[in-house]
Amino acid sequence: MAEVRFGIVGPGKVGSLHANALARIPGARVAAIAGRGTERAQALAALHGARVDESIEQMIERGGVDAVAICTPHPLHRDGAIAAAEAGLHVLVEKPMALTPADCDAMIAAAGASRVVLSVVSQRRWYGPVRRMKDAIDEGRIGEPGLATVEVLGWRGRDYYDMDQWRGTQAGEGGGVIVNQAVHQLDLLRWFLGPVAAVDGWTANLNHPEIDVEDTAVGIVRFESGAVATLTLSNSQQPGLYARVHVHGRNGASVGVETDAGSSFVAGVSAPSEPRNDLWTIPGEEAAPDRWLAEDRAALAGVDIESHHHELQLRDVVDAIRDGRAPAVGGDDGRATVELMDAIYRAAASGRRVRLGSG
Repeated sequence: MAEVRFGIVGPGKVGSLHANALARIPGARVAAIAGRGTERAQALAALHGARVDESIEQMIERGGVDAVAICTPHPLHRDGAIAAAEAGLHVLVEKPMALTPADCDAMIAAAGASRVVLSVVSQRRWYGPVRRMKDAIDEGRIGEPGLATVEVLGWRGRDYYDMDQWRGTQAGEGGGVIVNQAVHQLDLLRWFLGPVAAVDGWTANLNHPEIDVEDTAVGIVRFESGAVATLTLSNSQQPGLYARVHVHGRNGASVGVETDAGSSFVAGVSAPSEPRNDLWTIPGEEAAPDRWLAEDRAALAGVDIESHHHELQLRDVVDAIRDGRAPAVGGDDGRATVELMDAIYRAAASGRRVRLGSG
């Protein structure tokens, strides 16, 4: 395949980020933009020499695309991805993959039946400090992981929820801090520690009376490996503080990443903060984080930091389409994170532990 032609479904802030990333990938091109709010679609299409379609259905009918990037509000991910896959188009879907494991299963089945690539956006997996953690864990440098902590302590004000009508609503978003902000760190936690066995969880709305979803959640997770983790997830700290994932090994060594300083970024509004390894006690490597911070700054100098890590994942997706292989982040990965999010909600609603897999 000489060129991979992408259709972007959803011309909003995240759709624009995807288009900018694709524009820098040799052999990939934005061919179409689909959005019922045609003014935004037309503006984005004009920037990238693409056509405008009113819907994903029209995009499929008109042809001329090989893959789609689903950048719509969360409740629309399932139907858009299935329609594209059934039409033989490869699919990249924004986080979260969907709102329930059953929806994810339907998406995976559709992609499998058509033998198309299905990938879920998890761009923080391409952060340098995150990759170092993954390598240290996989190589056994902290022994078997035994304990982890996830802290997402950010802020979202009324101005954020006023940007789009769907924000902060159960019908339009499917949840609050869990599905929109903390999904990234929950994805990393699962990537580091493996399958989940059981979840306890609680949710609350502490200081956002204008929204009808949670702004805060806490949880306890037990993994099939025997490792345990605590979750503190919130958009109620003004100003935003940080988002961190720390993993402590059975040999006493610990590794960690601060994925976000302050609040997590908003596409098209603010830039991502500088990720860093904020915890590292592997014997002989304690001084490395200072060196890595300088190396990371040099590596990211001059790049569009807002879309750079999306670009790295999109490059993998383009290569997977060309090579006929599985992407680095597949449908099963996206489903595992949705299953964890869903378990937190179910535990909070029932007041009972939710068991998964062999839990």
